[in-house]
Amino acid sequence: MRFLVSETPTIQHFMTNNTKENALFEEGRKLPLMEEFYTIQGEGHNMGTAAYFIRIGGCDVGCHWCDTKPSWDATHFPPVSSDEIAARAAATPAKTVVVTGGEPSMYPLDYFTKLMQSMGVKTMVETSGAHPLTGVWDWICLSPKKFSPPKPAIYQKAHELKVVIEKEADLKWAERSAALVRQDCYLYLQPEWSVAEKIMPWLTDYVMKNPRWRISLQSHKYMQIP
Repeated sequence: MRFLVSETPTIQHFMTNNTKENALFEEGRKLPLMEEFYTIQGEGHNMGTAAYFIRIGGCDVGCHWCDTKPSWDATHFPPVSSDEIAARAAATPAKTVVVTGGEPSMYPLDYFTKLMQSMGVKTMVETSGAHPLTGVWDWICLSPKKFSPPKPAIYQKAHELKVVIEKEADLKWAERSAALVRQDCYLYLQPEWSVAEKIMPWLTDYVMKNPRWRISLQSHKYMQIP
């Protein structure tokens, strides 16, 4: 069954008449996996470091610049065993997992993240904060969107604030967001890829005048890696 992107794709879209199967999914023992791959992190504070990426299907935020729009419709991605995903992630040398989407916090992630940590794997998440945070995380990258703002509680949990900048007016949103995070939270402005070359002069000038900010680039696109 297909559903509109404007709907909220939750685990109920996958529920079956199999009570045991439903219980496993509700507890986070299965996840709608879109893709998984071992690569180099391309953005933000951990740029340049190796990590195992897990992309979960389903998102209702609707960023028009999103480069993973196929992830929005969660029904395209049947549930996969969290234990199997964890085993593959733990087998990589970096012992670091980045959970992204879609919007990962649309699903219960406590089981998966605790399992990863018990296996000696560092857990990281990239989230818009539009849904209550789930999971136990060693690193939280919050990328807030003004058209679907974060739940207030996540601001004080974020280790890193990464705001996508498309036009100068977006800087006001970035500053409002920065006022809500902890003092030790790293602040990043990331030019939207399609306009990066055009806006770079005034964006770099802004950071030079406001040095608490750093610029994040999508370096994986330059490196031509996932």
